[in-house]
Amino acid sequence: MLLMKQKKSQAQAQAKRLLITINVLGSAGPIRFVANEEDLVAAVIDTALKSYAREGRLPLLGNDSAAFALYCPHLGSDALSPWDRIGSHGVRNFMLCKKPETTSDADESGNSPILPRRGSGSWKAWFNKSLNLKISSH
Repeated sequence: MLLMKQKKSQAQAQAKRLLITINVLGSAGPIRFVANEEDLVAAVIDTALKSYAREGRLPLLGNDSAAFALYCPHLGSDALSPWDRIGSHGVRNFMLCKKPETTSDADESGNSPILPRRGSGSWKAWFNKSLNLKISSH
């Protein structure tokens, strides 16, 4: 038993740990915590939501990690796959956004479902605009 614990602690010592910074869309400041580079993106999202709730931040997000996507501003506007390893991209700064809500059924007229729009634009447009501002300021 002691030998198994020693092997496990040696394996954990070899795993690289990263300080992750996650900006939450609509929140005042980022969340920071340490994660193993081998952790899955889905686990990092779950940890971020728990940390966010524990700190009592607003707006309330809930705890359904499947309803959120993690983005890396340096990699473009596509969300990271929940099955990717967090350390596989070589970055430590991310953005957490709620996935857009879709309706599962077509309406009675047979039209395809429409994504609800909030405000004057979509979150993807805002995200792309903020990327352009960061890129042009360097």
